[in-house]
Amino acid sequence: MSSLKISIITVTFNAADTIENCIRSVISQTYPNVEYIIVDGLSTDTSLAIIDKYKKHVHHIISEPDNGIYHAMNKGISLATGDVIGMLNADDIFASNNILADVANAFTASGADIVYGDIDYIDKQSKIIRKWRSGKYKHGSFNWGWMPPHPSFYARRTLFEKLGAYRPQYGSATDYELMLRYIHTHKSPVYYLNIVMVKMLVGGVSNKSISNRFKAWRNDIKAMRNNGLLFPLFSIIWKPFRKIMQFIT
Repeated sequence: MSSLKISIITVTFNAADTIENCIRSVISQTYPNVEYIIVDGLSTDTSLAIIDKYKKHVHHIISEPDNGIYHAMNKGISLATGDVIGMLNADDIFASNNILADVANAFTASGADIVYGDIDYIDKQSKIIRKWRSGKYKHGSFNWGWMPPHPSFYARRTLFEKLGAYRPQYGSATDYELMLRYIHTHKSPVYYLNIVMVKMLVGGVSNKSISNRFKAWRNDIKAMRNNGLLFPLFSIIWKPFRKIMQFIT
């Protein structure tokens, strides 16, 4: 199992309050063959000092200006040498120390090109306030507003090389567009790992105002149309409905 190399990329900017917990959750993983990459956007707080404390555990550290989170993710992807690539946000943590072992086992056993799972949203007191349970994927599910949680999304590096990386022109829908492109448009083989993989701190730019929410909807529709969803306006209605259900499951 340890022959499969997993690259984890964390993008950070002024994340001094959370980055240490994030790093610790990565270096505490029981799986041995992990490459860890941190891409910092030239933080002005103490983020870099915290990262420096763990530099012997981090294979690549970049700190320079970037053009946003997805541009930074693409920088990390360009450095990654793992067979599989996944993202862990600076304010998120793995749900247990065995997550990457489970991910590696899922790739090996299934032969899939993509593995995804579930996540919990937590508040600052670590209380679970929302549960995202993906369920197994069936082709056409994106037409009904389905998508996997991006923090649980792992793909073989060959997919990034063949199908392209993140396309920041989609704004807040950039991660959605990549997963839509890989899974729906190109029909990459996927495997659902039925466990909570990540605990994600609540927040998000696209949810902070009506104006930003409207921009997010426009970006979603653009991604849907460009990736061949049957009825984008219908799909955009189902997406928030699925999110509502996550609060009551």
